[in-house]
Amino acid sequence: MRSIRSLFPIVAAAVLLNGCMLFAKPPQDLDYSRTRASEGGFYRATIRPDGDSIPQGKLQRWTLHLETAAGVAVDSATIAVDGGMPQHGHGLPTKPRVTRDLGKGDHLVEGMKFNMGGWWVVKFSVAAAAGRDSVVFNVKL
Repeated sequence: MRSIRSLFPIVAAAVLLNGCMLFAKPPQDLDYSRTRASEGGFYRATIRPDGDSIPQGKLQRWTLHLETAAGVAVDSATIAVDGGMPQHGHGLPTKPRVTRDLGKGDHLVEGMKFNMGGWWVVKFSVAAAAGRDSVVFNVKL
């Protein structure tokens, strides 16, 4: 019993610290738009979840539309997907990936899942003829 009591301060501190992260508000100026310019300005990307809404707790497919800054569709690209919850310090619960080019700048992203409500970020790293760049989307559930 004594060893359990000695753990109480550690557990209490962990809960309080985690609670601070859970209740902290995201930055006020977040852009939740579904079309964004890439960080280096090489690309413009649009995310289109199936059904247009982003459900919590369900595996989803998205279409990522990718074009150059000049508006030319990008079909041949290597695209990596990453993301997570900045306030919670964890990544996505799945490993989403682009599974195929759909043509006309559209790419199928499978395995997207968000296991809780709140502010998420999804980052697409792109390597194509225009160069290497990345685009980050803010998502709120």
